[in-house]
Amino acid sequence: MDYTGKVAWITGASSGIGAALARELAARGAHVVLSGRDVARLAAVAADCGESLILAFDVRDEAALADATANAIAWKGGVDIAFANAGISQRSRAVKTAMQVYRDIVEVDLLAQIAFAQGLIGHMSERGSGALGFISSIAGKVGVPMRTAYCAAKFGLAGYADALRAELSQSGVAVHTIYPGSVATNVSRNALTAGGTARGASDAAIDNGIPPAVAAKAMLDAIAAGTREIIVAEGVEAHLGDVRRTPDALFDQIAAWVAGGYMDKLEEA
Repeated sequence: MDYTGKVAWITGASSGIGAALARELAARGAHVVLSGRDVARLAAVAADCGESLILAFDVRDEAALADATANAIAWKGGVDIAFANAGISQRSRAVKTAMQVYRDIVEVDLLAQIAFAQGLIGHMSERGSGALGFISSIAGKVGVPMRTAYCAAKFGLAGYADALRAELSQSGVAVHTIYPGSVATNVSRNALTAGGTARGASDAAIDNGIPPAVAAKAMLDAIAAGTREIIVAEGVEAHLGDVRRTPDALFDQIAAWVAGGYMDKLEEA
């Protein structure tokens, strides 16, 4: 993919990976649409991105999402690439974690990201082109202690993305699942504790993680190369991701089922 002139929409764009993706996309010639809840922080990112559009809303608000989707498409006549990036992490033992924490994390990290994609797949399919990037995590490949809710949501997001990739395999729309390891963001500081409050402290692994700008460049290079499953990690996290990497041959096999009429046959049954 050549990003020049493309319209790229990023959720969770006010900081961290989302902000870094926005800046790198703009540097590669894309027109960026920035979404998040904090208008001031989005504006600070937009100042680095040239011509851009700010659409501020809470990803859990489906009516606001629908309005934002219409506005993103109308801005320049379409959305070429979209990143489902908004999310929140967790740092708590399962035995101590309130069920509301599971509900909150699944709603933001999984259901809201599915809703974001669902609003775009018809548009992209009708155009016969486009790309969707889902920001999962190494914790969406390997179950990690103190993150049971986060792992559940990120594993779920990866499953949705893989199934969606198969369904869209004949449409011209690409689906990329991205698995970052530790990236130097506020993800740990903002993570929910057992009772649902923000942790307020970071981890050494996160503080010493990959700089967001470096991670964003790696992600966009991999998407441009057509890589379907993108692992952006170092050290043991990279090893864990590689151990659980899905073979391209498996993606191809499932896409071949779709090409052979698998979905049509199920609908006719």
